[in-house]
Amino acid sequence: MTETSPSVRISAPGLLAHRPTRFGLTRAELAYTVLCTLFCVVLVLTNIVGVKLFAVPIPAFLEGIFGANPVTLTSGILSYPITFLCTDLVSELWGRAKANFMVVMGFVMSLLMLGIVELAKALPPSPIWSNPLQDQLGPMDMQGVFQIAFHTPGVLLGASMTAYLVAQLFDVRLYHFWWKLTGGRHMWIRNNGSTAVSQLVDTIIVNSIFLHFAFRLEWGQIGSIILAVYLFKLALAALDTPLIYLGRHLLRRWLGLSQDDAPEAAPLA
Repeated sequence: MTETSPSVRISAPGLLAHRPTRFGLTRAELAYTVLCTLFCVVLVLTNIVGVKLFAVPIPAFLEGIFGANPVTLTSGILSYPITFLCTDLVSELWGRAKANFMVVMGFVMSLLMLGIVELAKALPPSPIWSNPLQDQLGPMDMQGVFQIAFHTPGVLLGASMTAYLVAQLFDVRLYHFWWKLTGGRHMWIRNNGSTAVSQLVDTIIVNSIFLHFAFRLEWGQIGSIILAVYLFKLALAALDTPLIYLGRHLLRRWLGLSQDDAPEAAPLA
């Protein structure tokens, strides 16, 4: 009997992708579950930390656009781009349907987070609840601090969920549009092409709603923040291009999929 060559073994999708693991899932199921979990956790975390605004100094060559004063950004910008990396990887290997399912799961988990936060805010504070670093802050003071810290997530979530569903579903659709247009070649085009447009939609919607209704900022300030946030997101999208190539390579290798540079479709769809 002639032994099957290694190149054939590694390019056949069923050999490793459907091999069971110790967790009771196949390799393909386990990889998708990890990406879906990462996506949901990062999305929920973005809705929590996104209420903090921070300032970034402006480089001299950009002062003509933003002025000399530092630009204000939302902290969610640090984590939210990871969600687009996850959807692109899932689109690349599992296809549009699995990517859309992940987007819907993120929406449900964010609503669950909002419900739990609202219940926690409504619970009466314990008499022994105090700040160990400042004894003068008693239970009612701590309750007030807690209420303030989680006051804006409701507004943020309303804004981000509106933007999220539009942008993420748009991102998945655009990813496959660019895939078909380029014949499966040049993954960086479908990665950056889909993210650039969907991030613009997301940035305009979420910041317009959140910054106006939560912080009562003027539209001029909001426009400056939107532009700064979007440019920052574009930079992060460009930086994550090597990550999606690396992620695709490692996942294909672990799942025993072909390392085709111009796939016609997602191999596990």
